[in-house]
Amino acid sequence: MKYDFASIEPKWQKKWLEEKTFHCENHSSDKPKFYALVEFPYPSGQGLHVGHARPYTAMDVVARKRRMDGYNVLFPMGYDAFGLPTENYAIKNHIHPAKVTHDNIQNFRRQLQMLGYSFDWDREINTTDPAYYKWTQWIFLQLYKHGLAYKTTMPVNWCTSCKCVLANEEVVEGVCERCGSPVIRKEKSQWMLKITEYAQRLIDDLDGLDFIERVKIQQKNWIGRSTGAEVAFKATTGDDIVVFTTRPDTLFGATYMVLSPEHELLKKWMSLLGNADEVKAYQAAAASKSDLERTELNKEKTGVCLDGVKGVNPVNGREIPIFISDYVLATYGTGAIMAVPAHDDRDWEFAKKFGCEIIEVVSGGEDVQKAAFTAKDETGILVNSEFLNGLTVKDAIPVITKWLEEKGIGKAKVNYKLRDWVFSRQRYWGEPIPMVYCETCGWQPLPEDQLPLLLPDVESYEPTDDGESPLSKMTEWVSTTCPHCGGPARRETDTMPQWAGSSWYFLRYMDPCNDKALASQEAMAYWSPVDWYNGGMEHTTLHLLYSRFWHKFLYDIGVVPTKEPYQKRTSHGMILGEGGEKMSKSRGNVINPNDVVAQYGADTMRLYIMFIGDFEKAAAWSDNAVKGCKRFLDRVWNLMDACTDSLDYMPVNELAIHKAIKKVSSDIEAMKFNTAIAALMSLVNDFYANGCSKGDMSALLMMLSPFAPHMVEEMWELLGFAAERGMACRQPWPAYDESKTIEAEVTLAVQVGGKLKGTVSVPVDSDDQTCVDAALALDKVAKMLETMTVVKTIVVKNKLVNVVMKPKA
Repeated sequence: MKYDFASIEPKWQKKWLEEKTFHCENHSSDKPKFYALVEFPYPSGQGLHVGHARPYTAMDVVARKRRMDGYNVLFPMGYDAFGLPTENYAIKNHIHPAKVTHDNIQNFRRQLQMLGYSFDWDREINTTDPAYYKWTQWIFLQLYKHGLAYKTTMPVNWCTSCKCVLANEEVVEGVCERCGSPVIRKEKSQWMLKITEYAQRLIDDLDGLDFIERVKIQQKNWIGRSTGAEVAFKATTGDDIVVFTTRPDTLFGATYMVLSPEHELLKKWMSLLGNADEVKAYQAAAASKSDLERTELNKEKTGVCLDGVKGVNPVNGREIPIFISDYVLATYGTGAIMAVPAHDDRDWEFAKKFGCEIIEVVSGGEDVQKAAFTAKDETGILVNSEFLNGLTVKDAIPVITKWLEEKGIGKAKVNYKLRDWVFSRQRYWGEPIPMVYCETCGWQPLPEDQLPLLLPDVESYEPTDDGESPLSKMTEWVSTTCPHCGGPARRETDTMPQWAGSSWYFLRYMDPCNDKALASQEAMAYWSPVDWYNGGMEHTTLHLLYSRFWHKFLYDIGVVPTKEPYQKRTSHGMILGEGGEKMSKSRGNVINPNDVVAQYGADTMRLYIMFIGDFEKAAAWSDNAVKGCKRFLDRVWNLMDACTDSLDYMPVNELAIHKAIKKVSSDIEAMKFNTAIAALMSLVNDFYANGCSKGDMSALLMMLSPFAPHMVEEMWELLGFAAERGMACRQPWPAYDESKTIEAEVTLAVQVGGKLKGTVSVPVDSDDQTCVDAALALDKVAKMLETMTVVKTIVVKNKLVNVVMKPKA
């Protein structure tokens, strides 16, 4: 009988849906829980691609095995459906974003079911559903009430095409990461979230988590903790200029200062400057650059020296020039730096270009007029620094910090690169921000019993030329009453960023239909935290950081029971096109899962995508290798015709079966899916060589079930197992006997004078004499002993015996 995947796969998909095979028990279950999570997709018009299939198949394999291990498994799916891609598609094609989203989700769901994923479809969520975003809005209101959401006017990244504000993280090399258009700086009033208040905890709490190391490093680098001192320099105007420095030991070498072009003191000083026009022109030029462009290390340094105002070094009273330069950001530190060109590469380059003084204050390097000496170890000794002279850098830092504190001009300080989260978007397709502005009362939160604040239906959802949200044109919706005084007021017309809905979605899966809370305390107590979260490396900074921040806040206010949302985080490598190039429409090398399934079946695609290589590394697609996986499944299918009716393992296969169970079990948990499949292929070879029983097939099918579930269920049924035991995916995972994974005998190579004469079998770990006796009894060796005598023997345990001979005298 031929393996007909085209009829077998829809049959089982329908059966799984109708019987709710993968429906997880609720939180009252007495089973141990296992919460497996994959990043929910953005339901784009292109549909599912192989980039989704790799992580989804991997976690499906893990989830299926854990069910067989006896766990109550939560393996959910949903859609991160607000945001720019849908809105841009809607604008281009003149279809409402809600309609686009609905149609795309239907297509995604169909494709996900086509691949046989064991999601619990009763827990499906959609971030654009008002029943969902009611709780996104609720979380925002809690942030506001606890002082972590605030509105401020600030320089922002403005995408000239998307016509909305972008977070720093969404600007890549000066262009919008979504559309590739130039990003400029402009002043706008924005809602902000104080993620900076959680910076240290977001670092510290990584220690107890099972995250792969590169993910932890990315999180720490993004937060960017640095220790140093805050120092107050004076300007010749009498104003304080506060700087943050990680090297207070070098204060005596500070020969100039640099302010960001946006620094607030510049407005105050403008009338005092002899080169005010030059300063204003530089400010305008800096406003058109992104933070990334401005801080790029390799770029040429530019700046303007202020004519009319100088700084005063607080440790020696020397007047020093003040520059403005775009490499200093208003949003990092204090927006001002002290420059020590002798001991900082960037300051040295700037000093050389603008003719600033270079004073050595740490000896131990080459001539500082030729290059900066930046070492901070024991080789650096302070010089030209009065009371610090003779100290190492390490010893000088606490001494100068204490001196600054005693003088009242500085203090020890920890600084972070992390900035507060820009939370406003001037677009239509997002969660409305539930805030109201009253001329009398200021900003007021919408009462919680009025949530969800529904996104109104608009005719035009195109971005406006004035930079305001399309919602601002909806005067009826905008006009409202103040929740505090009852007077006339207006709604906030900005919407939330796409990150909002994905910052807490893992909680909603625990209790998706709850209309009284984002999830019940009982459900969260049972399911928290997520046991294993797999996703792309591109989301291991922002999404992970934002969701950890929201979760920690919810923990602080008593909503969730754990400090961290995810106990374990793994990431997968990309799948590249044939030849190792990145898949793209322009190259014409994009693999559509629909095409692969139509030609080879979902099980072949699942098996291949797990066999393609090391899960954490990029791997190139190969049509030939796909065909090889199909051939393997055909071979498994054809074993049915030859297996005996015995339900016991055949003695000749027993060792191989136990070894395979051990190998496949550990490899799935270690995400070494390719070697697990290789072990199954080897076992199938043994069955073809030795024959097999139904008992042998039972073990093989249960191990293969997480990888190729449709075919396994059909074979399980045809072999008669289903009638008695139920579906294969509901069987206990096969157990192995450790003592039966060890070879009883090994084959030794027998050499004479280094030349192979044959092989012998001996018990594993035999002593040397037993091995030598067996080797000497080999026919060819025994014949040689008639004319030769043994000089010595060399035994390599469980590998070989080498006999050295010489002619008899």
